[in-house]
Amino acid sequence: MAKTKYFFNPHSLRYEKAKTSIRAIIARVFGFLSASLVFGAIFFFLATKYFPSAAERKLQRENEEYHTQFDLMTKRMDDLSTTLVDLQKRDDKVYREVLGADPISETERESGFGGVDRYKKLQGYTNSDIMVEITRKLDILTKKVYVQSKSYDELFELAKNKELQIAGTPAIQPISNKNLTRVASGFGWRTDPFYHISELHAGIDFTAPTGTPIYATADGVIKSAEFNAGGYGNCVVINHGFGYETLYGHMSKIGCRNGQKVKRGDLIGYVGSTGKSTGPHVHYEVIKNGNKIDPINYFFNDLTASDYEQMRKACSLTNQSFD
Repeated sequence: MAKTKYFFNPHSLRYEKAKTSIRAIIARVFGFLSASLVFGAIFFFLATKYFPSAAERKLQRENEEYHTQFDLMTKRMDDLSTTLVDLQKRDDKVYREVLGADPISETERESGFGGVDRYKKLQGYTNSDIMVEITRKLDILTKKVYVQSKSYDELFELAKNKELQIAGTPAIQPISNKNLTRVASGFGWRTDPFYHISELHAGIDFTAPTGTPIYATADGVIKSAEFNAGGYGNCVVINHGFGYETLYGHMSKIGCRNGQKVKRGDLIGYVGSTGKSTGPHVHYEVIKNGNKIDPINYFFNDLTASDYEQMRKACSLTNQSFD
């Protein structure tokens, strides 16, 4: 039961019962509610800030785990990128040089991804920056791995063909060294024996007695075996593949036929002096990708260092050619 309150009325000089107005009641109720709301808000703020709920603690742990995993993923991708760079260097500086392949250009290896909206779908999240960076690194790494994978596919095919390429590379003299009288003329500008003018001599002339065997200097297929009206006389041309061809001119007799497969060291004809020639010899040419090159660099299988040096000096003399 509420207590009755009195107050002293100075006009009537006596105590009278106090009466509470509706406005005062409303003011008191509003003040109480306001104070309750203020204290409740303060309590809620402190509770949520310093005393998170079980669900919030779970979300915090998950968020921390996500950041940890992002950091680990970034480190792993950085490690993979470092390993990939090492593989790229070995690819260009070792494997491709050994197999005679051109290195892959930096433009092809480092090509990025176009379009400013490529990662638009990842925007708008709390961790958008992290997700975009991880995805971008992963895209670049994936592209580099793809390029390297295609490179290894190419190198695998080159390696399979390397044995064939070695067998198809000219590597011996066209006549046996024991039957070699002398190197009559080397590759370069020489005096033509018929016209007495300086012309490019596109091969090496090996002099030897008529009938001396002439051998294929590498594996291949006989491209032509016939009389050549251009001055080579009885002439054989062998296609070795991989851009190589060899030519053997002025034979007294041809010992092979068109389309025949030959191995290095197989008999293909005999020394003679047919066509535009001043004496028994074989005119030997090495042709690479359609260009006639100096055969002096293609005798590494059957010459000692001293033999090679002797031949190199003989080929360097600016004398008159035999054809």
